[in-house]
Amino acid sequence: MIYSHSLVYIDLHESEIPWLKIFTQSPKKEFSECSREEKEIIWEMLDIIETEMLEYFKPDKINIASFGNMLPHVHWHVMARFKNDSYFPEPMWGSKQREGFELTTPMEPFIEKLKERLHARFD
Repeated sequence: MIYSHSLVYIDLHESEIPWLKIFTQSPKKEFSECSREEKEIIWEMLDIIETEMLEYFKPDKINIASFGNMLPHVHWHVMARFKNDSYFPEPMWGSKQREGFELTTPMEPFIEKLKERLHARFD
């Protein structure tokens, strides 16, 4: 877990690309079931994560998605995408397009900066 708040938490998804997920603490199936405060925090966290990913990784695109078909718990995926990643332009759940992608920018400094920003904003 990267960050925990009383209403939501952020987790790292193991992947070849930078991929974070924001979950509600309480199990809710649909975003419309979230309280106004949960919704506002999720939107703000999406914005913070996207901004930090763009600045640090300099990806070609940020993908943000909410499915919940396999896990019926409100959560959002935030992914930094690169034209040479294994699936681009397909979604990460799509058909693999190529082999050999390796993220050359280390995750740890990004995670530490993100934690600092989230603690400064929400704690």
